[in-house]
Amino acid sequence: MTPSSALHLAVALDGTGWHPAAWREPDARPDDLFTARYWTDLAHEAERGLLDFVTIEDSLSWQSSRYQGPDDRTDQIRGRLDAVAVAARVAPHTRRIGLVPTVTVTHTEPFHISKAIATLDYVSAGRAGWRVQVCASKAEAGHFGRRDIPAFRFADREQPAAAELIRDLFDEAGDYVEVVRRLWDSWEDDAEIRDAATGRFVDRGKLHYIDFAGSWFSVRGPSITPRPPQGQPLVTALAHATVAYRLAARAADVVYVTPHDAEQVRTIEQEVRTEQAAAGRDHELLHVFGDLVVFLDVDAGQAADRRARLDGLAGAGYRSDARVFSGTPAGLADLLQEWQRAGLTGFRLRPAAIPHDLNAITRGLVPELARRRAFRTEYEADTLLGLLGLHRPASRYAAV
Repeated sequence: MTPSSALHLAVALDGTGWHPAAWREPDARPDDLFTARYWTDLAHEAERGLLDFVTIEDSLSWQSSRYQGPDDRTDQIRGRLDAVAVAARVAPHTRRIGLVPTVTVTHTEPFHISKAIATLDYVSAGRAGWRVQVCASKAEAGHFGRRDIPAFRFADREQPAAAELIRDLFDEAGDYVEVVRRLWDSWEDDAEIRDAATGRFVDRGKLHYIDFAGSWFSVRGPSITPRPPQGQPLVTALAHATVAYRLAARAADVVYVTPHDAEQVRTIEQEVRTEQAAAGRDHELLHVFGDLVVFLDVDAGQAADRRARLDGLAGAGYRSDARVFSGTPAGLADLLQEWQRAGLTGFRLRPAAIPHDLNAITRGLVPELARRRAFRTEYEADTLLGLLGLHRPASRYAAV
């Protein structure tokens, strides 16, 4: 299915920015990081820029410079608020922008998350989504004590034992999303009667057992939360390799990928579409968003100098799974349009330092794209699915 020719934009919010030294910038607000006002201000700025949605990073362990387990650094931000709770707090103070918290599925239960995201969809009036996150960390598993995940080096992730573990975790995540989606459908849209005169609040015949039984979950249902306003809130996933592309193709509406040039865009996009067809979803709209970390200034040299200065504060050059762009909003607009022509339908930008790079996106990049007729000049839908051109589906359990 061919999406609209206009590209989509999201911003990934993580603390004071994606560079580990960003909290030391003069305009950063580390003292406010654990306040509701801080996150509301960021969402307001993103909404000012007419962005489709923001994602909110989260994890079930401390941030770390190491792949497996915490480090001993005290010069970088450690500690987070719960992303779903932050999104729920921000929702009533925004009007149009989508809110997509990160949820680690490896150690949580789908029944709880289905209820949490459905609730977020209610308090945001149809602007909720979530980012499905899989974790293969031994340290994170140790917080729960319900499963043992052996430690392995990132470099050994393709060794047979590690590869099998990762495949199982992603297969589990696929079942997890399926359970959540079925629970959202377990109430038909008109199951609530709310007729005080007759004393009938709910039509019990329009609540359905989902009776899901798989290798990792056995869930009867129905949900205890009525069907969300969007029916099926947005599901997104970050993917770097085939096993994750497969999960996204099976379960997601948006997949974030990390190419470093246009040729990689074409290769990755083709692999995602192949997996989408294998999952029997080639007739559905699956957005493929490119992730980029951005340092933006009015002059490309200033952006490069700022990155170098932050690297100096951090004691090492900044590295990322995604491409790191240092330059001007116009230069970034050129890159986004090039990658869009190569097959992407949108982008999730990671501001290196907040508020500087977030403001540069909303006040520099967005107007530049609008001048090129490549991005909206006003919101055209009230729901997150609507902004992305996705239709509200009927409940799978409703009588035809």
